[in-house]
Amino acid sequence: MTDAKTQIEETVKANDVVLYMKGTKDMPQCGFSSRVAGVLNFMGVEFADVNVLADEGVRQGIKDYSDWPTIPQLYVKGEFVGGCDIITEMTLSGELDTLFTKENIAFNQEAADKIREANG
Repeated sequence: MTDAKTQIEETVKANDVVLYMKGTKDMPQCGFSSRVAGVLNFMGVEFADVNVLADEGVRQGIKDYSDWPTIPQLYVKGEFVGGCDIITEMTLSGELDTLFTKENIAFNQEAADKIREANG
């Protein structure tokens, strides 16, 4: 389990935005992962995707690392932000925009506004 923890720690520290998900950003394999990856892709956020289905150690390790029981899990600048419900709420409230701005993460403000308009 230590190997998975080390791998996870290195990944979240080496990338500004990381999504631990089922599948990949181009081919999500669950609805929740698809929703979060879709938001990030639509907003033009560059992010690393880690397919937890490819490695059982990482799949369990990420849950232990964050003390969060579900996947997907989003990390920004090494900090755990949340899963699908939290990211959805943050997107709709504008909190995700604020976080990205504060952390100097490039994103498309117009796209973020369109998501809110469509769901308002």
